[in-house]
Amino acid sequence: MPPTTTSPALADAADLLSSRLKQELRRFARYVQPHAGRADRRFAARLQQLGFTPAQRSALGAVTLGAAARIIARSGRAGDLIEQVEYHGRRLAKLNVPPSDIVAALGEYDQLLLPALAALPRDQRRNFDWVRQQLQFSIVLTLNKAFYQVREAEAQTFYELSRVELEAPGLEELLAGFLAVLKGFCGARQARLYLLDQEAGEWVLRAKAGDGRVSRPLRGGRLRRIPAGPRMKQRLGKPRCVRLDGRHGSLSLEPKWPGRYQTLWSVPLLSQGAVAGVIQFAFAKPYDWLPREVELLEAAAERCMAAAERTRLIEDLAAREEKIRALAEHMLHVEEMERRRISRELHDETGQALLYLKLQLELLARESSGVDRSLAERIGNLHEVCGQVIQDTRRLIAALSPAVLEQFGLEAALKQLVHRFRELYPCRVSLRIGRLGKLPKSLEIVVYRLVQECCNNIAKHSRASRVNISLASADGVLRLDVEDDGVGFLVAEALARRGSFGLAGMRERVTLLGGHFAIESRRRGAGRGKTGTRITAELPVSRSG
Repeated sequence: MPPTTTSPALADAADLLSSRLKQELRRFARYVQPHAGRADRRFAARLQQLGFTPAQRSALGAVTLGAAARIIARSGRAGDLIEQVEYHGRRLAKLNVPPSDIVAALGEYDQLLLPALAALPRDQRRNFDWVRQQLQFSIVLTLNKAFYQVREAEAQTFYELSRVELEAPGLEELLAGFLAVLKGFCGARQARLYLLDQEAGEWVLRAKAGDGRVSRPLRGGRLRRIPAGPRMKQRLGKPRCVRLDGRHGSLSLEPKWPGRYQTLWSVPLLSQGAVAGVIQFAFAKPYDWLPREVELLEAAAERCMAAAERTRLIEDLAAREEKIRALAEHMLHVEEMERRRISRELHDETGQALLYLKLQLELLARESSGVDRSLAERIGNLHEVCGQVIQDTRRLIAALSPAVLEQFGLEAALKQLVHRFRELYPCRVSLRIGRLGKLPKSLEIVVYRLVQECCNNIAKHSRASRVNISLASADGVLRLDVEDDGVGFLVAEALARRGSFGLAGMRERVTLLGGHFAIESRRRGAGRGKTGTRITAELPVSRSG
């Protein structure tokens, strides 16, 4: 990042310099300055032997005792020295020079000055040794603080990236949040994030950030598209720091940047080793990046791409789930329509045919009673069987599509259902219905089917002696409770059982309406306490349904 003013914490280092020390510093600086040039050259040669890069050698040369002597001799202000050491300390941190290597290098420079100090009188040499130690302490303290600043900024950047990743509700917000964090880290004037549309062969602008503006997500018609040729993809497939001149201006995907800004940073977004996007930053002045900045931006780009792919998968999954949910809702609607169709056909065709058959059997029984008693008895038996079939058919018609639900509403339909349940199953049934108000027809059908399925399950499996059914509406929520004192069952096992869709179907019906479905059951013999099953469904009441 560009140099900044000295932080209060680092400025405190200058306060360590007492008035006496400041006087001795000036004397020390005036004496050392003529010898510093020779020491600097030897120091630079030694650093080159040790494998330090030119940029690292330059930064190390700016924090030596010789550099300190020149600053103090020139301005006489210790604060200028602290400011320079802080700035170059941050550069050394971004150049990936370990603090131990810096201390060792400064120690070597110190050894290069010792011959010049050895020629001094003993008392003056003792004073200068004291000054040298105090000066080295201030430099090392400032360097440590500068390293801490850089590492803290990096940690804060990754913390902000994590926060964006956790809080972003969608892909657009995620990309905009990542871009804003990285722009702040770089100190850039402008930033853009593009994703590559492989099929169309285009760069698609997905997020942008400018001077003093919050990075904002882009959607729909605001997604600017730029042709992506193979040569451009290859050039943007690796990190680039270039001057926005005639030679490299074409690397900017933002056409307005060349001529307006001087430096471009470009970091690729890679997916399985292939270019999937790019993040670009524009700077008003020449500004070369440092290794630590490149490493952080590459790591952030990798994290951004992984988070974007994960978010996109989640959104795709959510969209598919919504399609499946819509399909399931449509299937339930189709099921209800098919029930009604079958019910009508049974009533209009099968029911009428059975009634006609019963009537003919009754006439035959009368006609044959005086002719053949045995035949009349057999016809009478067929007449009774036909009557039973008619009753069963009516019961089936009512179960398939209860007319009372269509004509008189949910409360009347539930009362009829419970009445028929009492006739078929010998147990005490309690039905309590509160004030329901006007309910959507789709909700009434779901509640009726839930109670119907509960009654079927109780009759088949529970061996219950008491059943309590309650239905009430409050605060926009319809709550259904069905409880029995039967033998109970293992809920997880029942839900996981293949080929059994009763409980799963009930849960799916409630879920499709955005409700909550719960089952509690305790088996008889599984310890002390109440046995039986309780099923609860809470459904939102939508007036638009």
